[in-house]
Amino acid sequence: MEEFTISEMKDMQRQLQEKYKDKWEGISPEVGKHQLLWMIGEIGEVIDIVKKRGSTAIMEDPTVRAHFVEEMADVLMYYSDLLLCFDISSEDLKRAYTAKFRQNLNRW
Repeated sequence: MEEFTISEMKDMQRQLQEKYKDKWEGISPEVGKHQLLWMIGEIGEVIDIVKKRGSTAIMEDPTVRAHFVEEMADVLMYYSDLLLCFDISSEDLKRAYTAKFRQNLNRW
């Protein structure tokens, strides 16, 4: 199966933003603050599944797993919106991620 890239997620979010431009807030750093709060709410929903259903159910129960993955997708949608709001490119993210990875390799 082919990997799902950050660029693909951002493109999909741009499509949604265009479709709902008259209903949604749009894309800007100011809106990014709101998107961050919405993303935290979605992370809370992921945490609830882990807390209430447990990791075994997430791994073994198809219904629980589907719900868990759906909530993770919601988190990624808001994450993609944040990348758009703050104009963070895939290259910017790769550079920062790689630097952090190297730093963590040498941490302990």
